[in-house]
Amino acid sequence: MHSVGHIIIGTAGHIDHGKTTLIKALTGVDADRLKEEKKRGITIELGFAHFSLPSGKTAGIIDVPGHERFIKNMLAGALGIDIVLLVIASDEGFMPQTQEHLDILSLLEIKKGIIVLTKIDLVNKDWLNLVKEEVRERIKGTFIEDAPMVCVSATEGEGLKKLIQIVDEMTNVTDVKDIHRSFRLPIDRVFSIAGFGTVVTGTQMEGIVHVGDLIMLYPQNIQIRVRNLQVHGKSVDTSYAGQRVAINLANIKREEIFRGNVLAQVSSMEPSMMMDVRIDLLKHTKRILKNRDRVRLYHGTSEILCRIVLLDKEELNPGESSYAQLRLEEEIVAKRGDHIVIRFYSPMETIGGGRILEANPIKHKRFKQDTIKMLQTKEEGKNEDIVEEIVKRFSSKFENIDFYKIQTGMSKEQTLNIIELLVKKNVLIKFLENTILHISYVEKIEENIIHILNEYHYKNPLKFGMLKEELKNKILNQIKSKLYDEIILYFIQKKTIQQYNHFIALYDFKIQYTKEQEKIKNQIEKIYLETPFKMPSTQELFKNIKNQKQYEQVLYGMIDVGTLIKVDEDILIHVKNYNKAIEMLKNYIKENGAITLGEFRDLLNTTRKYALPILEIFDQKKITKRVGEKRVLQ
Repeated sequence: MHSVGHIIIGTAGHIDHGKTTLIKALTGVDADRLKEEKKRGITIELGFAHFSLPSGKTAGIIDVPGHERFIKNMLAGALGIDIVLLVIASDEGFMPQTQEHLDILSLLEIKKGIIVLTKIDLVNKDWLNLVKEEVRERIKGTFIEDAPMVCVSATEGEGLKKLIQIVDEMTNVTDVKDIHRSFRLPIDRVFSIAGFGTVVTGTQMEGIVHVGDLIMLYPQNIQIRVRNLQVHGKSVDTSYAGQRVAINLANIKREEIFRGNVLAQVSSMEPSMMMDVRIDLLKHTKRILKNRDRVRLYHGTSEILCRIVLLDKEELNPGESSYAQLRLEEEIVAKRGDHIVIRFYSPMETIGGGRILEANPIKHKRFKQDTIKMLQTKEEGKNEDIVEEIVKRFSSKFENIDFYKIQTGMSKEQTLNIIELLVKKNVLIKFLENTILHISYVEKIEENIIHILNEYHYKNPLKFGMLKEELKNKILNQIKSKLYDEIILYFIQKKTIQQYNHFIALYDFKIQYTKEQEKIKNQIEKIYLETPFKMPSTQELFKNIKNQKQYEQVLYGMIDVGTLIKVDEDILIHVKNYNKAIEMLKNYIKENGAITLGEFRDLLNTTRKYALPILEIFDQKKITKRVGEKRVLQ
């Protein structure tokens, strides 16, 4: 966590209630920066300024538009606010836009606020007392119900000192932003400066960023470099969560960036066209939200049209809540826990909002109990439960920790710590390259393997088992071989399966011969033991045999378990003779330094037909190495 020195103060309130004038009185800066704003006397865009508090801390302050037509700009400015100044003109009192701004701030779960009654120089004491009473009545049940109320005259300076003092005191108990999460900054302004190029501004929501860092523009997925950073008009090398930041970006045109885009750490977010949310409809809205209604979604600094799919209700009445899936008309990047605001499509009015429970969901069907239960866990559960639920859902995709960091919205360190804890509890299993699987999915793989091998053993009772690669093609064809090897090793260690060479069998499987098969096996073994290095071909072996199919089954079973070893396509050698040949070869080379094909042939008292393929097998197994016409030990 960083120090509480980075404080963002936001203004809110009806048009012409004195927000911009108040900011100028506090900071000396005129936050109206557009010619049109000067001409019309209203704030259209966001304005920014800063001032020093008596304690030495610096507070950034955002001037938001009060006119209902510019509510999307107000929403962009409300992001990351620590303390809000709800500005109400004493001569007019509580107005429609005051209410809508208060609703939005409540939906965004802003925690701290100060009520500022402006223009007190225009009213008498009795009128001011009436306004105070009305305001207190209207804010009952909201987050600023018990907030301090300050009466000011920005033009005459009255009450400003007291306001600054209250702001300063409130900053001591303001929650600090988390710098340990990945860097993230939703963009609220984009412009160009001659000689510098493209500049964006925004409130840094999370993390740290440095000059020279490579970051990513979302949802376009464009990598760009931080050329320069400014905080409160001063160049800095590093900016932190909770600051108002201007970033000069290298190698990108102003036309490629839009308000609502997000700058974040590379590979820390994933664009999506859907999100799972909990929606709360405002108590005093007159709207009823029906399934698949088209609404305006406000998230961060973006405004996107979407349809609301209600997952557990047919419709949502004022004051009610529902789990929903938003189907977006444009891509967006978000994190679990982010706040959203929903406005009616037409006429535009704020009707509700809520929190994102899953930023990259799969498509849900309505009224599914397991889906509702999953969303309840994500809303109410501990971080441990949430990580487990997400891994459980994505296990079939064999994702790693970096992926789960995006899904959880937590820092990589926090996600890693929770995963390690769940691994110790045997809820999650960690495989190669930080691939994380839920135990329930691993058990499904195990059940699948047992089922497939049971069938295989039933059909092939004399074969040791299924080829390892064949088993992979049947159950885990989508993963890399190294990961597959590790999963197989896990089941071997668990004594679910056994492996011999390239074959996999159930752990308790043994080849069971019938009396007839046992007799055939002994006959075949006797033939190969009696002709150690002048072995019959399989064709010669089966010559004049009536039940050739049964002989073949027994023979191939003996090859599977390693009793017989293939020297080439038509020549087999008994394992005892194979090992004897290795011993004779090694002793000969130790005495003579090397061996030729002819010498090896004579050593085994055989012919070139058998000696050459046996030597080539030894080369393949890296027992020998060919050097010219001779072979030496590897």
